[in-house]
Amino acid sequence: QVQLLESGGGLVQAGGSLRLSCAASGGTFSTYAMGWFRQAPGKEREFVAGIGGRSIQGVLGDTYYGDSVAGRVAISRDNAINTVYLQMNSLKPEDTAVYYCAARNQWRLTTTAKDFAYWGQGTQVTVSS
Repeated sequence: QVQLLESGGGLVQAGGSLRLSCAASGGTFSTYAMGWFRQAPGKEREFVAGIGGRSIQGVLGDTYYGDSVAGRVAISRDNAINTVYLQMNSLKPEDTAVYYCAARNQWRLTTTAKDFAYWGQGTQVTVSS
C-alpha cells in the first residue's frame, strides 16, 4: 500500500510562488508515475503536472503539464527520498484549489485521474488578488 503526504500549500499573493512536496511511503517509488491534480470548489478535478517513473529496462517516463499551468510550474522527483515536487510560479487567483498528489503503479504517465491508484489528502493553495 502506498501512502502519500502533501505539504507546502498556503496563502500567497498573485504573482508569488509556492513549492509543494509529496512524500511517498510503501511500494517502489522510482517505478511509479506521479501526478499532481487540483480541484477548486464546484469544479472537476484537473490534471496539473505529471512525471513518469522508470521502467524495468531503465527507460524514464515523460513529463507533462496541463494547459492552464504550462510555463508556470515544474514537476520534479527525488527517488532517493521518495518525494515529488511541484514548483509553482507566477501564481494567479484561478490557481486557488486543493492540490492532490497521486501515484500510478506503472511507469508510464497518463493525465487521467482514474488511472492513478493512490492519492494523498490534499493541500490547500489560496492565491489572493
